[in-house]
Amino acid sequence: MNIIFWIIVGIIAGWLAEKIMGRNHGLLTNLIVGIVGAVIGGFIANALGFAWGGWIGSTIVATLGAIILLFLLGLVKRR
Repeated sequence: MNIIFWIIVGIIAGWLAEKIMGRNHGLLTNLIVGIVGAVIGGFIANALGFAWGGWIGSTIVATLGAIILLFLLGLVKRR
């Protein structure tokens, strides 16, 4: 059940980040961006002392991480 949770949260977070950042990716890319964003967001949230759990908290943290990932990838792509 845990892997299904991360896949669903990853897809949602990747899709939300895509819409916020004005990008256009497919489902698989959204999943990858969302899962990597969850790792980034989780690392930052833990470093700042936040403990967000559940569907909503995990989705928010993953989305923020995915936005950071897309922003950084955009900076690298410009160079």
